[in-house]
Amino acid sequence: MSFDLFFKPRVASAFVFIACTSLLAFGLYLQESLGLEPCPMCIVQRYALILIAICAGLGWFINRPRVLLGFSVTAQCLAAFGAFVAARQSWLQWFPPETLSCGRDLYGMIENFPLKRAIPMIFKGSGDCTVVDWTFLGGSIANWSYICFILILTYIAILQIKAYKNSSNITAN
Repeated sequence: MSFDLFFKPRVASAFVFIACTSLLAFGLYLQESLGLEPCPMCIVQRYALILIAICAGLGWFINRPRVLLGFSVTAQCLAAFGAFVAARQSWLQWFPPETLSCGRDLYGMIENFPLKRAIPMIFKGSGDCTVVDWTFLGGSIANWSYICFILILTYIAILQIKAYKNSSNITAN
């Protein structure tokens, strides 16, 4: 199998889709099998992965260059947002505040507040976001999530650069 295969738009979309669904499945495994409860920041990162997977899945099935460009730009924005949330959570884990500044848990917010008040609270996180429950090679879930979002962002940027170069070569010839 050629390495260039991973830079074909439909294969790349399938690869990003499979990567995102695999990360989501691993998160569900950690939650259901190991009993790790996700904090609101983790949930926001899951939503970002779900939306990236939807963009990649639609890009996989719709084979039009402009549509693929729209999905890839949207996926890049979502990956950047997910990386930001993961970086913020990592920072909170490395430098926990003296008082809990992340807020309430997600379900308590949704049950006790109207949705327009609960959504901003979700983005603030909960007290659980500073706790490191699981590590792999010295990195917490938030650290690995940040790395995965950056890899997705970089991969899509490389795909866009290659597509731009290919379109420039076609118009020049």
